[in-house]
Amino acid sequence: MTITEQRHFEESEAPGTAEAILRQAREAVPFLRERAADIEAGRRLPEDVVALLRRNGVFRAAVSKDRGGPELTSMQQTELIETLATGDVSTAWCAMIGMDSGIYAGYLEEAAVQEFYGDLDTPNSGWIHPQGRAERVPGGYRVSGHWRFGSGSTHCEVLVAGCQVFRDGAPETDPVTGDPVHWRVMVARPRQYEIVDTWYTTGLAGSGSCDYKVTDLFVPEEHSFSFRVPRRTGPLHATPDAILRKMSGVPLGMARAAIDHVRDLAHTRVDRESGTPWTASPRVQTALATAEMELAAARAAVYTSLEEQWAALERGDETTARQRTATALARYHAFRTARSIVSSLFDLVGGSSIYRDRSPLDRWLRDAHTMRQHAVAQDSILELTGQVLLGGESRSPFF
Repeated sequence: MTITEQRHFEESEAPGTAEAILRQAREAVPFLRERAADIEAGRRLPEDVVALLRRNGVFRAAVSKDRGGPELTSMQQTELIETLATGDVSTAWCAMIGMDSGIYAGYLEEAAVQEFYGDLDTPNSGWIHPQGRAERVPGGYRVSGHWRFGSGSTHCEVLVAGCQVFRDGAPETDPVTGDPVHWRVMVARPRQYEIVDTWYTTGLAGSGSCDYKVTDLFVPEEHSFSFRVPRRTGPLHATPDAILRKMSGVPLGMARAAIDHVRDLAHTRVDRESGTPWTASPRVQTALATAEMELAAARAAVYTSLEEQWAALERGDETTARQRTATALARYHAFRTARSIVSSLFDLVGGSSIYRDRSPLDRWLRDAHTMRQHAVAQDSILELTGQVLLGGESRSPFF
C-alpha cells in the first residue's frame, strides 16, 4: 500500500457493511506486511495501524444494527480477523480484542453505552476473568487488582477488568445463578489504571498486551456488567462465548500466510544436495500438500461449527451440548493445527528461516507458540468439553 493509499484509508469514513469492511481488510494486507517488523520491534501497534483499523471499520464490526453498526456475524468476524492475520498476526490479535466493544455494549445500560461506546469505532481491551476484587459500596464498587494480558492496552479507549464481587469483606453469590462467585466486568478508561509494561515475550510481541493494576478505583454500578444479564438480544448476546468465536481467525490467517510464503519461496529454491528444484521435489510437494490439507480441515471445522451455532441462535433455540462443544473444539484445533503447520514449514525451509530480518517464518513460529498458551487453546479444553459431551456440567460459562 502506498502512502497515498494509506492516507485515503485514514481520511475516509469507516465502512458500514460487512462486505465493505472485509474488502478493505483484504486491501490493507500488503500494508500490514510492510509494517509487521516495525510492529514487533515497537511491541505495540503504531498509531498509523490503529488509525487504519479504525477507519476500516474493524472496531465497529460487532456493533449491533440497532446502534447503527454493521453487526457482522461470528463467521464474518472470524473471516475479518483471518484476513488481517495474513498481514500481521499481532494486528489481528489486537483487532480481535478491540472489536469486543460492540459485544460488551450489549450488556450495559444505555447511558453507559453512550458514555463508553458512543463512538462506534472505539477500541476495547482488558482481561475479563475475575482476577480483581470489587468490594460493594453505595452506588457501585471499590475495585482493586492486577490483571495480565491487556492486549491493545497501549492504544485502547476502554479498558475492562474482571472482578469477583465482595460484600462486607465476604464473597457475594451470583444473584442470577446462585454460584458462589459473583463475576462482574468493570468498565473504565485506561487512564484510570496504571499500565505496567511487562510485554517482553516470545511471540505476539506487537500486541502491547501489558499488565494493568489499580487500588480502590470507584466504579459505578452502571459501569459494570455480568455476562449472565444481556441487555440486547440476538446471536451476539445470547451466549457469553460470542467474544471467543472469532478467535480462530488469528491462527487460521497465520497458517495461510505461512503456506503462501513457502509456496512462493519454492519457485526460487533448489535443494543444495540433489540440485532438484523445490517445485519438482517430492519432499516439498508432500509438505505443502499436507499443510494445505490440515489447514482446510481445521478451517472447515471452525466455520461449519460457527454456522450451525449461529443458525440455532438466530432461531432463538437453546444450543445443544454438541453445538456448544463443537465451536470450542474447533477453536482449540485451529490453534494446535496452525502451530503444527508453521513449525513444519519452518523445518522445511531450514537455516534461512531463523533470521528475523530475512524470514517471516521466525516471527510466525514465535507467534504460534505464544498464542497457543491462551486459555482457549490449552489441553484443559478437551477435559471440559469431554465432560459436557458425557452429560456433565461445564465449569466454564463460555460453553
